[in-house]
Amino acid sequence: MQPVTGIIRDARYLDHLPGHTHPEHPSRLRAIYEMIDREFAEKLLTITPQPAAMDDLELVHTPAYIKKVLKTAEHQFTSLAPDTPASAKTYLAAWLAAGGCIEALKAVWSGLCRNCFALIRPPGHHALPGRAGGFCIFNNVAIAARYAQRVMRVKKTLIVDWDIHHGNGIHEFFYDDPEVFYFSSHDKLLYPYSGDFDEAGEGEGAGYTVNVPLTRDLENEDMVALYQMLLPRIVERYRPELILVDAGFDAHRDDPIGRSHLTEEAFTELTRLILNLGSALGDPKIVFVLEGGYDPRALSRCVERVLQVLCAPPGRACMLVGGTTRADALAEEVFRAHKSFKVWVD
Repeated sequence: MQPVTGIIRDARYLDHLPGHTHPEHPSRLRAIYEMIDREFAEKLLTITPQPAAMDDLELVHTPAYIKKVLKTAEHQFTSLAPDTPASAKTYLAAWLAAGGCIEALKAVWSGLCRNCFALIRPPGHHALPGRAGGFCIFNNVAIAARYAQRVMRVKKTLIVDWDIHHGNGIHEFFYDDPEVFYFSSHDKLLYPYSGDFDEAGEGEGAGYTVNVPLTRDLENEDMVALYQMLLPRIVERYRPELILVDAGFDAHRDDPIGRSHLTEEAFTELTRLILNLGSALGDPKIVFVLEGGYDPRALSRCVERVLQVLCAPPGRACMLVGGTTRADALAEEVFRAHKSFKVWVD
């Protein structure tokens, strides 16, 4: 039987070498690939990425910055930002990361697969038009969203970012754009220290950015309840044609950088929720893109659980969670910040 879930996979992603002690180490992706070989043999459609075209990178990045990334190939080791080192083959891994997201879009759009998970590195959601940062070089998801908008003529894209760090790059790119709805849950006390409730968009994009600063005492049931209170309202009112999931797993309790208490069960249920919402809407295209997650074993377990849900027959209900005190309080803050816009909540 033809696999219905695709993955973007390439050994060249392992050639980005930021240093043995750097958290964004190749061992992250190596652990995922080994898990896939062990648990998903012949169950997934493996898609080989192509480097993004210059025009595609320029959808969000300046030509001068792209040139700066390319010039890192002249050095065995250099730095694009204080926390974002580069090795001689980093430029190619970054090009392939952006290109991999575009290939994932093409795969789901053509019907080659029902959904797709881009298992790429380096990550991207902190990258700005002319600057790297937070381990990110090119803003992979922003490039994919712009590509869908400009090339595929998609009018409504929803980005769901559950990485524990705020995706300040994505936030900035689409802050005034109602054609790309950005939903981020994150710890505002972690890098890049942004993304408050009242940062909700501006101009025509007012109300189309939802930031949910999380408290550090959230457990699995709180996180699932919070998403169940917010995301169905957004999806039902906005009715996206494309859902891009910025899938970072650094909110896992074993992560050395995040300060959260979630386990892989939370990400399992969030994935089910997103798929079920899509089914109710007539199946918008869904692409997952790997972001953070810095404990290789925890990361591979989380990705395994997400892939199990993506590969399962459609229609399995997600765990229904009643409101919790923590989730209720956060949801009320979000409603307060957004009621005046009347975009997705009245």
